[in-house]
Amino acid sequence: MANIFTPIPYKETGYFSKLVTDYISNDAGIQPFYSFPPTADGLAQAVKERPKYAINRTSLVNALTKQYEQLPKHQKVEENIQHLLSENTFTVCTAHQPNLLTGYLYFIYKILHAIKLADQLNGAHPDKYFVPVYYMGSEDNDIDELGTFKFRGDKYVWDGSGQQGAVGRMNTAGLKPMLNELFNLFGPPGSNCKELQELLTNAYLGHKTIGKATQYLVNELFGRFGLVVLDPDEALLKADFTAVMEDELLHQNANPIITKQIDCLGEHYKIQAHPREINLFYLSDQTRERIEKRGETWVVLNTNIQFTESEILSELKQHPERFSPNVMLRGLFQETILPNVAFIGGGAEVAYWLQLKTLFQHYNVFYPSIHLRQSVQWIGIAETDLMNALELSIPDIFKPEQQLIRAYITKHSSNEWQTNEENSVIENIFKSLRQKATSLDPTLGPAAEAALTKMRHQLQAMELKMLRAEKRKMGTQIARIERLKKALFPGNNLQERVENFTEYYLEYGSSFFDIIMQGIDPLSHKFLVIS
Repeated sequence: MANIFTPIPYKETGYFSKLVTDYISNDAGIQPFYSFPPTADGLAQAVKERPKYAINRTSLVNALTKQYEQLPKHQKVEENIQHLLSENTFTVCTAHQPNLLTGYLYFIYKILHAIKLADQLNGAHPDKYFVPVYYMGSEDNDIDELGTFKFRGDKYVWDGSGQQGAVGRMNTAGLKPMLNELFNLFGPPGSNCKELQELLTNAYLGHKTIGKATQYLVNELFGRFGLVVLDPDEALLKADFTAVMEDELLHQNANPIITKQIDCLGEHYKIQAHPREINLFYLSDQTRERIEKRGETWVVLNTNIQFTESEILSELKQHPERFSPNVMLRGLFQETILPNVAFIGGGAEVAYWLQLKTLFQHYNVFYPSIHLRQSVQWIGIAETDLMNALELSIPDIFKPEQQLIRAYITKHSSNEWQTNEENSVIENIFKSLRQKATSLDPTLGPAAEAALTKMRHQLQAMELKMLRAEKRKMGTQIARIERLKKALFPGNNLQERVENFTEYYLEYGSSFFDIIMQGIDPLSHKFLVIS
């Protein structure tokens, strides 16, 4: 059966903030907060400007070569890593934490968006070369978020087996019971089932840490596309960022710079994240805690660790891997070590990147073209059949459930249950009565208005009762609408923010990714529905 790709404007879905819709529509009020618009012309501009900002390509390739020593070889990946030594090669990057089993579907979609955009840039700029990169946020310590995923509606939670600190460094040994429980639900047996079980077993039980397991898993899923997976938790890479981290420790420049930008952006939009006085964590195998300056001492919160100025600078020089940028500095670190021209992120990521342009200017770091990842809604055969039976279009499914039900009843009911005409008649009668009353005594106006308001409420109550009666008559059809909405928008949320790729891999195998790749249009700025 053929796949149908339907683009929908983001505004029409009702799931995206004003900042996001203003950004993708290039609203004049938001233009000062970015450097290059997320268009073909904006990307061409970024490609032209990027060579002016040097990076340490040797360190980058050495770090990647080391990380890929124990990973299965994909020829295109190996070629792309070597390409990064060339000054004519650039990256298209997306970033995400190492969520267990990738977490949510949008993890998959943002990676495929980066791959597709890199492919398009290679076609548009044949004198340059573009490599897609997944930048793994392995230093995140939110195990409550990263250790959770859903499978067929059931929630699975791994608490890290008592471990603390960066999730990417956590040992995977405690995952076996959860995986066995999950595998028991994978059936019936088949090639996709066996392949997926082997893939997850090799990833999480064949590697010692979550970071290594995630790198293996993503490499196996997307290596054939040439995707390069980078874990930035490397001393070699952080050594190239020590000048910024030293300045942050000694002078705390990021806070006032970002705060000033936030004050401007916050006049019209909700602020996504706020800076700390010091935007660095101290990182060890069981610790990732904020650093604070108290007088002339630098203190690692919730520990007994503290430094004088000379001690903390010595620690930074000798062990840069022990310092971890928070969300306010992570993008700066990312763009310091990668020859990036475009960054792909979700709505929240776009929002906080728009807070950072002046920080990049302060440190003379390239600020890339920022792109909203393309959201995807997957509609299976059963849901498509249900939509057809209910005579619903694809734009219809994004409407609130009660609005859909009301519209369906209005269209298919043989009875007149709405009170629009009666409301109009009563409004005219009360307008006339109000005029008579106020002409006799102006103080009677509020009483007349109160009587009209009471009548409106009574009519609304009567209409609601008649609607309920029609709902009972059309109970089967209403139940179908409710079932459809629940299937497509679990928990009244976007499918991509709830479900995991494993459900789809079991049914479609790796062709699931090929179908999405076929449909994704990186520069369309439209929500993609695949049915």
